[in-house]
Amino acid sequence: MPLRGHARAIAVLGLPLVGGHVAQFAIGLTDTVMLGRYGVQELAAVTLGSTYFFSIFLLGSGFAFAVMPMVAAAAGAGEERQIRRSTRMGLWLSLLYGALAMPLLWWSEAILLMLGQKADIAHAAAEYLRIAGWAIFPALLYMVAKSYLAALERTQIVLWMSVFGAVLNALVNYALIFGNWGAPELGITGAAIASLVTNGVSFALVLAYALKVLPEHELLKNFQRPDWEMLGQVLRLGAPIGLTTLAESSLFAASAMMMGWLGTVPLAAHGIAISLAGLTFMVHLGLSNAATIRAGNAYGRGDRDHMARGGKVVTVMSLAFSVVGVTLFLTIPEPLMSLFLDPADPQKTEILMIGTGLLAAAALFQMMDGMQAVALGLLRGVQDTAVPMVIAVLSYWAVGMPASYVFGFVLGWGGVGVWAGLIAGLTAAGVSLMARFWIKSIKLAGAPAA
Repeated sequence: MPLRGHARAIAVLGLPLVGGHVAQFAIGLTDTVMLGRYGVQELAAVTLGSTYFFSIFLLGSGFAFAVMPMVAAAAGAGEERQIRRSTRMGLWLSLLYGALAMPLLWWSEAILLMLGQKADIAHAAAEYLRIAGWAIFPALLYMVAKSYLAALERTQIVLWMSVFGAVLNALVNYALIFGNWGAPELGITGAAIASLVTNGVSFALVLAYALKVLPEHELLKNFQRPDWEMLGQVLRLGAPIGLTTLAESSLFAASAMMMGWLGTVPLAAHGIAISLAGLTFMVHLGLSNAATIRAGNAYGRGDRDHMARGGKVVTVMSLAFSVVGVTLFLTIPEPLMSLFLDPADPQKTEILMIGTGLLAAAALFQMMDGMQAVALGLLRGVQDTAVPMVIAVLSYWAVGMPASYVFGFVLGWGGVGVWAGLIAGLTAAGVSLMARFWIKSIKLAGAPAA
């Protein structure tokens, strides 16, 4: 396939995935926008609470991300039974992980206080998590179902299910946060209920679709029976993916904790800036998923050259979009941040001043953030997850986190210094992971999947 053909195939596969990630991200973004207009304290609390939730959620999502390359490789090799087995055990592991994670979500207040957060913000975040935390179950199961469908290149339904979830969340948020349409005004509690309802309904719908459209896979037939061999395979592939994702997300979570040390206003500004940076990252994440699926198919067929050409194309596409993100963050930071704030808020000017500097820092890490996401997607496609996990942990925690603390507090750069540390960690990860794919994994990809 020529390079133009690869670009077209990646776009056809990746654009619905990008749209799906943007729609999924819009759920948290809607919480941030609406609570930002409800009150600065509520915005700070949901920034802290949602960051805490997603750190736990992303560790468990490794099993869902493992399902994607396993199903893609099985489909490429024509092994229908392997598709069913890997998806079922992905659902099993997600349920088990959710049960283990719930105590951390239920008793989050004590943990947040130990991490140095202000008592009133920690209490409000914990109240949010006692309701929204239950969404860990449907959210993880939904991720597995989406990975299964995406790996089979049914990305359109993934997009529309995600759009539906975003719209539903916005409507329930609007009703319950502000007390519209005769509903009670619940503030941050309303946002938590909206997140729980949205994830529950979304999983029910995507599961119903999978059972109806792909009955040959019989996903729920004898679901109660364990498949220990396949469970072990998903666990071995998924656990490093989850730890890799956690290493990155916890870097951002720790940055939120550090911003909390600086005060409520810096934390609120951080919440807005990280939401905008996260929105642009959804494009890179969608391209990363497309890279996983196409690399997984090629890996299953033993087609090394196809995978190499596809890897080059998806990397260039990610870099091209980074230029768009950089331009927006540097040219119109205040209009972007103002979307999240009540015009009459007396703290708006201070938040915009801090947030503008943070968006300038976000512009700097766009390319590296995209590079590390695409490299991870390619490596997962060839089922190489253990070494990338080590690279990620060292990049984010041996480089990024110490740099954030030194720049932010030792050198006194404040919030911009904390974000400078993020840049350092993402740069180390992006360069190292991309080198790993081209130097090591391509050489291993000629062998058929196990």
